[in-house]
Amino acid sequence: MKKLKHALVIVDVQVDFCPGGALAVPEGDAVIPVLNKYIKLFSKAGLPIFATRDWHPEHTKHFHSHGGRWPEHCKQGSPGAGFHPALHLPDTAVMLSKGMHPEEDGYSAFDATDRHGATFKNCLKQIGITTLYFGGLATDYCVKWSVLDALTFGFHAVVLSDAVKGVNIDRHDTEKALAEMHQQGAETTTLEKLTRLLLQ
Repeated sequence: MKKLKHALVIVDVQVDFCPGGALAVPEGDAVIPVLNKYIKLFSKAGLPIFATRDWHPEHTKHFHSHGGRWPEHCKQGSPGAGFHPALHLPDTAVMLSKGMHPEEDGYSAFDATDRHGATFKNCLKQIGITTLYFGGLATDYCVKWSVLDALTFGFHAVVLSDAVKGVNIDRHDTEKALAEMHQQGAETTTLEKLTRLLLQ
């Protein structure tokens, strides 16, 4: 396990997506204590950690006010766009920003770039990553599209089933998203299972 190239991807654990935020995922903050344990696990194993964030401009087709689906959220530089303060990201984590163009939704981590403008895909290729472990918000949108894109680009994708929460605009959206990811080839795991695997 340790000889292979694995990385943790924390998707959009931002203030606006947690209870009290502009586009809160129900119980979205419940993923944070579990993700913090995953962060410790990956850090201890010397494996890279990526964290995506929505980073929308003031005017974007993503928002209701410009014909989109969603209320205003995660606007660049706003408090709501910050990572949740209870999320313990290490200094070595690579931050990825997405949804920055006024004409894009930016659901997937593969729409994101790092602070130097490098795409997520290129970041992964440069360090030889083959397997991605996804946790965060929301299961039925940004997590789902990130996982599906990972599979499309030839990565092995694993959903951290104990560290994701869905929006559930329709009651069964999370279940459908998990089923779709599984059908396309994604696997699932939990902290207990992955801890045993990484420590082998």
